[in-house]
Amino acid sequence: MAPEPRTARGRATRERILSAATALIAERGVAGTSLDDVRERAQASKSQLYLYFADRDALLRAVASATCDEVIALQADALAECDSLAGIGRYLDALVAVQERRDAHGGCPIGSLAGQLAERDEGARLALGDGFRRWEDGIRTGLEAMAARGDLRAGTDPGLLANQTLVALQGGLILAQVRRDPQQLRVAADAALELIRAATTTAARPG
Repeated sequence: MAPEPRTARGRATRERILSAATALIAERGVAGTSLDDVRERAQASKSQLYLYFADRDALLRAVASATCDEVIALQADALAECDSLAGIGRYLDALVAVQERRDAHGGCPIGSLAGQLAERDEGARLALGDGFRRWEDGIRTGLEAMAARGDLRAGTDPGLLANQTLVALQGGLILAQVRRDPQQLRVAADAALELIRAATTTAARPG
């Protein structure tokens, strides 16, 4: 593993290379992105690239981690409100709205990379798995808050419910992308919300 840059200039160069690689892979996919493409987009030399990333696989692992960070950061505020049935509904509506604005292009950035990297590089697979874990944890934290207030029925497992929600969303995102139909995610989101609603107490449900 290449050492972390010690200077602000070095950190900026590394970030520029990583940002270029992340953007190019989002646009063209892993197979369609070469190191020369990255160097050209980042306006970096070959020596600079290899100073901060030992090889192409190391760069791809960094892209996987950066993509997960970006996805989780973009959802952070909405996930923080997933401590009520209404908040979860708003969160799911926001996910669907993103796909509607994009005409269902792009799918899930983490899921897209998983399809390209999970079977070819263990480090990338682990990084992407951690991204999904953090996403699931955000949902679980809200459900745990609901359980603590007594909004979930006794015996409900917030961790399992969060896992079921993420599984549904990922399936919906894949079908939305393949079919170019945001309503596929709507179907998945509605199913997830109904699953959570069924686990809530009557008092926790909006009138």
